[in-house]
Amino acid sequence: MKTHFLLTIVACITVLSACKQQPGKDLLETEDFQKLLQEKFIQAKNGDIIELPEGNFLLSKTLVLEGLNDITIRGRGMDKTVLSFKGQEEGAEGIYISNVKNITLEGFSIQDAKGDNIKIKDAEGVVLRKINSTWTGGAKETNGAYALYPVESRDVLVEDCEVSYASDAGIYVGQSTNVVVRRCYAHHNVAGIEIENCINSDVYENKSISNTGGILVFDLPNLPQANGRNARIFNNEIRENNHKNFAAPGNIVAIVPPGSGVIVLATDSVDIFNNQIIDHKSIGVTVASYQITQKPIEDSAYGPYSSTIYIRDNTIKSSKLIVDMSTDLGKMLFATYRKPMDIVYDGFMDQSFLDENGAVREDKRICIRNNGDDIRFGNLHAAKAKGITDIIKIADTDITPFDCAHNGITGRKTPVK
Repeated sequence: MKTHFLLTIVACITVLSACKQQPGKDLLETEDFQKLLQEKFIQAKNGDIIELPEGNFLLSKTLVLEGLNDITIRGRGMDKTVLSFKGQEEGAEGIYISNVKNITLEGFSIQDAKGDNIKIKDAEGVVLRKINSTWTGGAKETNGAYALYPVESRDVLVEDCEVSYASDAGIYVGQSTNVVVRRCYAHHNVAGIEIENCINSDVYENKSISNTGGILVFDLPNLPQANGRNARIFNNEIRENNHKNFAAPGNIVAIVPPGSGVIVLATDSVDIFNNQIIDHKSIGVTVASYQITQKPIEDSAYGPYSSTIYIRDNTIKSSKLIVDMSTDLGKMLFATYRKPMDIVYDGFMDQSFLDENGAVREDKRICIRNNGDDIRFGNLHAAKAKGITDIIKIADTDITPFDCAHNGITGRKTPVK
């Protein structure tokens, strides 16, 4: 009976047709799937479609695809085709793809890679669609950093995906140009969705719920693409991102206080509008410079300040819970305001952005409008402070200087597939 089952599996996978695993059979009995699927990746040619059959399959090695064009990897559905890397023996990623043009992955689940579940690097024309990427053991520091990880790429589309339990970010798009993340569901990650050092990004119609931080727009030093800019964050449900921070120590997201809705860090030209940002026990929206991390800057080309930020027409309602104090930033917030805040600005601004009168130039201002009549706003004035004691003394809640508007902040400038 067992011999007949294995022969059937081999026959089905060889032609890449649907072959559902029989009830009660152990995942280890699908070892031939690893070998045959690896061969499909190795032997793939430009224009190939790699079909993944229906079933739950245990894989022990990273699947690698490099140097090809116009490739599709397609499962039978995220609830029907499951690739599990639990107990992975070789490699770190589940799927690693590099140096490709026009790559589409869609319609399957991927679980429990030792490192990132899916990493795509140096690609042009990336589509990740209807993929569920997770770690089945729950929130652990030892989980892989990223569930979906396109990096150093161009024309990236991530849509209709579900990501969970990543120890850094569920969806991370880094050092890329022309990015769209839409209609995805990110939950129980440290960061739900992170856009880092990207140029021209649209993040919209997503649900980011029960992460440590909902949506992060970061620009960091010492990376291949610097000066991230032009991001639009709109029409998202960003709610109850109060999960414990389980990032590894030393990771930049380890500083994110549980209870963070949206964080803009050292990025230029970000438009945040028409979002529901609700029930966060630290800060709904944070605008900060890299200085707030208290990490040294060793990149002379790096601009550590946030500028040209527009926070408008959102529904922002912070939690009534006590501020989470499990991080240094959380402790500072509690010491300063004693309660969760809707919008907080750290107060750092590049001196070159000032006019002859010492005021911030109109085109570089932080602008805040139409987010509700009872917004809890805080300006830490951290640039004037020598330590937390000073911040407690000089921080204020005056939103009046930020009553302004921006025109012309744009996200992705090329058509979406």
